[in-house]
Amino acid sequence: MTNQQWEALVAAAQGTKKSPPPIGFIIDSPWLPNWYGASILDYLQSDEVWFLANKKAVETFPDAIFLPGFWSEFGMCTEPSAFGSKCLFHENEFPYAEKTILREEDVDSVSEPDPATNGLLPFMLNRLTRNRRRIEELGHQIRFSVSRGPLNVATFLMGTTEFLIMLGTDPARTHKLLRVITSFLVKWHERQRREIDTIDGMLILDDIVGFIGEDDFKEFGLPYLRELYSADVSVKFFHNDAECTQSVKFYPEIGINLYNPGIQMTVNELHAATGNKLTILGNIPPRDVLARGTPAEVHAAARKLVNETANRDRLIASCGGGVPPGVTTANLRAFIDEIQGIR
Repeated sequence: MTNQQWEALVAAAQGTKKSPPPIGFIIDSPWLPNWYGASILDYLQSDEVWFLANKKAVETFPDAIFLPGFWSEFGMCTEPSAFGSKCLFHENEFPYAEKTILREEDVDSVSEPDPATNGLLPFMLNRLTRNRRRIEELGHQIRFSVSRGPLNVATFLMGTTEFLIMLGTDPARTHKLLRVITSFLVKWHERQRREIDTIDGMLILDDIVGFIGEDDFKEFGLPYLRELYSADVSVKFFHNDAECTQSVKFYPEIGINLYNPGIQMTVNELHAATGNKLTILGNIPPRDVLARGTPAEVHAAARKLVNETANRDRLIASCGGGVPPGVTTANLRAFIDEIQGIR
């Protein structure tokens, strides 16, 4: 993102008043390759396709902040690959990481990967460092370290159902697995910051916190997320577009200052639950309106979002979750134009 966009993002995360509110979207492989006109496989494999797709996005929509910005990723395979997951890549489907933990007892033999050498991580970081000059020549800089969260990684290693059963029946082993994953993720974010000195934000994505109740979140989610977000960075960005009513009130104490939810709660409800201490990146319906709606319906949804938000100082106008497949240029343009016209 540009320096001006970064400054606006930091100000928004701190609750600084701005009218109209900033506009931001999470964009990655579910949307960007096909919008650009490439297959998902080409986007993930080719530096050139990846760079040109992101370049087209920032040049087509210069008034939107794309997060995390030039995201180097291999879908959900990035972190699980470091633990030895077999990764499946099809021409135009989202990558998938196969399980490595087939029995709960296998948790006892899980070792912490080295983010400098294991799995796809070196390729992900090398893509950024190799293309950094070209990104900066466009007037943009790399601002975020990125990873999936501890619970999310755990479910890819052993399966969502299997992990949640273990969480309920074997808390000691659950903590053992989450301890290894969290220690690895801390070092992974540190490595990204060491390699790229413009990074001053972190993005963690973990929808699995939405699958557990409040007590389980306090035991198995909160302490590990708090450890990750103890990093000394300006923007501490969290994505969970699953249910958040049981966990969102704890996000400010974890250190999170920017949150991308789903559509289960309104922005006003999210602000009330967090004492107006959390800036929300959201949250018109991503699939049913931004992807499937007409430009007129997107205009109306964007206008309703801002008009109904009581505290616009802690709003970055967006959709709930990331930009989904099928969103057109016309619909994104309609959203941006509507927000920019609001005073």
